[in-house]
Amino acid sequence: MDTATILLIDDHPLLRKGLTQLIALEDGLEVVGEADNGTKGIELARELDPDLIILDLNMHGLDGLETLRILRAEGVTSRIIMLTVSDNDEDVIQAISFGADGYLLKDMDPVLILEKIKQAVSGEMVISDKLATILAKAIRKPDVSQKALLLNSLTSREFEILKQIAKGLTNKLIARELDITDGTVKVHVKHLLKKLGMRSRVEAAVWMLHQQK
Repeated sequence: MDTATILLIDDHPLLRKGLTQLIALEDGLEVVGEADNGTKGIELARELDPDLIILDLNMHGLDGLETLRILRAEGVTSRIIMLTVSDNDEDVIQAISFGADGYLLKDMDPVLILEKIKQAVSGEMVISDKLATILAKAIRKPDVSQKALLLNSLTSREFEILKQIAKGLTNKLIARELDITDGTVKVHVKHLLKKLGMRSRVEAAVWMLHQQK
């Protein structure tokens, strides 16, 4: 079995050291990079293309949520799980809507953290048991609807392009309107369709027009 590669992004050196030692106990896992801030983490994610990124939420400079949003906006396909002290409802919901594949708390038992990491590498969504009810409530609440979660998952540029699509503009016209290239528009459209779970720009346009009513 191939060894799964892991990148740690956390501004606490002791936490990174502890995680590295913990992960070293598992033969199929290997820490291939560490970053003490979001900017460096994004660079390493591009360079190393790890199987899994373990990302802290509260960091100096670029915080975890913004780092996560940039990683997904740039097309990083690594699985990403948040490992943080925050059990705030909004943080959990935002992280998942921005594209996180899991949300774990740092006060979990180390053995359980390792188990969750292995599950994440194998493709499972992982979340601390005490936070599962937060997500369940968010899904049921009409005010934190699928609409809000989907729109929150888009970057500001993707949202702007979605609005232009809803007006019926072509990629070429959108590019001219926003002063970017056709190719850049195509990439953004591809990403926003994937995030919205839609197959065509027409479907996205109809959906967006419905949201604006």
